[in-house]
Amino acid sequence: MGKLPCSKEVLPFPGKTGRPSVMSENLIRYYKLAGIQNLYFIIRNGKWDIPGYFMDGAEFNMNIAYLLVNLPFGTPFTINQAYPFIKNNLVALGFPDVIFKPENAFLQLKNQFLRTDSDIILGIVPNSNYLTSDMIEFNEQGKINNIIIKQNRPDLRFGWFIAIWRPSFSLYMKKYLADWLLKNPDGKVKLPDGTFREIYLGDIIRDSLKDGMQVDHLLFNEGFYKDLGTRDVWQNLNSLEGFQHPDRI
Repeated sequence: MGKLPCSKEVLPFPGKTGRPSVMSENLIRYYKLAGIQNLYFIIRNGKWDIPGYFMDGAEFNMNIAYLLVNLPFGTPFTINQAYPFIKNNLVALGFPDVIFKPENAFLQLKNQFLRTDSDIILGIVPNSNYLTSDMIEFNEQGKINNIIIKQNRPDLRFGWFIAIWRPSFSLYMKKYLADWLLKNPDGKVKLPDGTFREIYLGDIIRDSLKDGMQVDHLLFNEGFYKDLGTRDVWQNLNSLEGFQHPDRI
């Protein structure tokens, strides 16, 4: 995003008149549509403008709390920071710099999830960006067979963008990361070409599937998602198909 006057999560949408909303306000709206009221922002030291903007959530009819990142090794470690507070609850994961359609995807995902015994359910949409996304590989029965992360697999057509899981997956991730750090104290994944990257949540979902956890999905065939956290996308919002400047909550 380049040099910004604030954290990108509270960056006002450009060109919006009246009371503009900020980037991460979309995620709050998506949660509210699903009846989700308890929200944790997990932030790094210095991003104090985020709690400064959202405060305790009362203005948004949400209960908002804040946690600080401890281990800066990637998204799974960030999420795991909330484990003591969410270990007995269902968790709905969304990303503050991602917009998506349908806006009630969390509601549909939650309703589907509660009809199953799944440990985790993924919301998926058509996605052609296989080199930069977590893509879904299905078996012959239409079940998730594998998570393919940022690989040259043009045959794969769908990627996941949100998730809901039970305490069983929260505990799995906690134990997984503890074991991972014992073997990889720098928190990095070594790739076949000898380079390294951070561990992704997709790695853990993939391995949980291999370890026998039930990973389900709901396909939003007409849906899409877009990561707003890049300069190019942010500067060309009006050209995004299906995008409308959101109203302030």
